[in-house]
Amino acid sequence: MQQPTQDHWDSAMIEKYNYSGPRYTSYPTALEFDTGFTEPDLLAAIENSETNRLSLYLHIPFCAKLCYYCGCNKIITRHAHKAEQYLAYLATEIIARAPLFKDYTVTQMHWGGGTPTFLQPEQILQLTTLLKTHFNFAEQGEFSIEVDPREIALEMLDTLKQAGFNRISVGVQDFNKEVQKAVNREQDEQFIFDLIARAKALGFVSTNVDLIYGLPLQTPESFAKTIARTIELSPDRLSVFNYAHLPSRFAAQRKIKEDDLPSARAKLAMLQQTIDALTQAGYQYIGMDHFAKPEDELAVLQREGKLHRNFQGYTTQPECDLLGLGVSSISQIGTCYAQNQKDIQAYYQSIDASRQALWQGCSLSRDDEIRRQVIKQLICHFELDMAKVDDALGIDFEDYFAEDLKLLQTFLDDRLVSIQDRKISINPTGRLLIRNICMCFDVYFRQKARQQQFSRVI
Repeated sequence: MQQPTQDHWDSAMIEKYNYSGPRYTSYPTALEFDTGFTEPDLLAAIENSETNRLSLYLHIPFCAKLCYYCGCNKIITRHAHKAEQYLAYLATEIIARAPLFKDYTVTQMHWGGGTPTFLQPEQILQLTTLLKTHFNFAEQGEFSIEVDPREIALEMLDTLKQAGFNRISVGVQDFNKEVQKAVNREQDEQFIFDLIARAKALGFVSTNVDLIYGLPLQTPESFAKTIARTIELSPDRLSVFNYAHLPSRFAAQRKIKEDDLPSARAKLAMLQQTIDALTQAGYQYIGMDHFAKPEDELAVLQREGKLHRNFQGYTTQPECDLLGLGVSSISQIGTCYAQNQKDIQAYYQSIDASRQALWQGCSLSRDDEIRRQVIKQLICHFELDMAKVDDALGIDFEDYFAEDLKLLQTFLDDRLVSIQDRKISINPTGRLLIRNICMCFDVYFRQKARQQQFSRVI
C-alpha cells in the first residue's frame, strides 16, 4: 500500500476539507445513543450475537494530576480509598455481567482511563484475578494497559507482566519542557526511555507511545525534535493525535491560553513533518493518527486486508463483541452499542440498584449495519470493492448509495478518490482526509448543525 509522502502533500486541498467530523470508532456515533435503549435491548443483542470472541475494556477514571488538554472522563485525586470504593463497585458489575458471556473467549483486553496505573500493584493483581475467575481468557491474546510515566515505578511493569498484560501504551504527548509546563504534564525524559527499555526486556510484545500536536507553545521546529526523539525511543506503535481545543466542553482546557496555541497552518506543518519523518524511519502509516512498524501485527493485518476498528481505535481482533466495564465505558455487542453511566455517583447508584450501570445506547437498523461495514472498510483499508459489498450485504451498491456517491463526487473531482471497475480507492493525499470521505456515507452527519460536536479532522 502506497504511503503518503511529501509528493502527496497538498496543503490547499487539506485546508479545503479540514472541517469537523467524527472519528468513526463506531457507526452510528455516540451522538445517536439515547436512554430509550434499555437492559432488555442489551440482553437481546447478547442472545442474538453471532460471535463467541470477546474484547474487554475497563475504565479506571482516576488521575493524580490534571492535564489541561485532557477530554477524557477522569477524576483527579490522590486519595487511594476512592479507588478501593470504585473497585468494589466494578467487581459487582464484573460478577453480574460475566455469566452473560459464559460461552465467550476473551482474546483482547484494554484498560484505559484516567490512569489505570493509578491503582496499586496488589489492586491490579486482584482485579485481573477476578476477571480471569469469571471470564474465559484465551492463553494468547492482546492484553494492553495505558501508562502515565509520571506516576509509575519501573517495578510496576513486573506487576503488569505478572498480571498477564503483554502490551503497554505510554502517554508522552511532547518531550518539550515548555509545552509540558503549559499543559501541566511535566515528566522525566530519561525515565520514559527506561520504561520502554524495561518493557522490551520483560518481553512485552508491543509498546505504543501517544503524542499530541497542536498543544500550546508547540512549533513545527519543536515538535520535529519530539518526533526525532520518539524515533530514537523506537516504540512498536505510535498514536499522534490532533489536539481539539473545546473549552466549552472540557473545563480543564480553559486553563490553556488560546494565544499560546499554534495556528492552523503550523498544525498542518507539524502533521506533514510527522508523517514524513515516521514513514522515512520505516513506520507504516495505518491511517488518521496511527503508525506501526511494518512487522507489527497492526501493519501486517492492514496489508492483508484484515484490519478492524472499534472504540479502542484500530484493532487486530477479527469480528468480536466488546464489553465495557466501569464508569462511562461503551460496549459493542452484536448489532447494538451500550454505554454505562458517565457520572461516578450515578454509576454507583445504578450498581447498588441493579448490579449494572447501563445509561444509554442504540440498536442498529439494517441501514446502520450496511453503512457501518462500508465505513469500516474505507477507514481501515482505504479501498472498497463494490461487488464484494453487493455479495456480502445483498445490495446493489450504486443504487443503494446513489445519494452518497453524489457527495463523494467532490473528492473524485479533486483526485483524492478514484473509482475504477467498481472499486473505490483512496489516494495517498485522500488518506489524510479519510474521516471526511467516510462522512459521505454517514446519513446522521448530514444534519450539518451537528458538526460542532466533533473535532476538526486535522
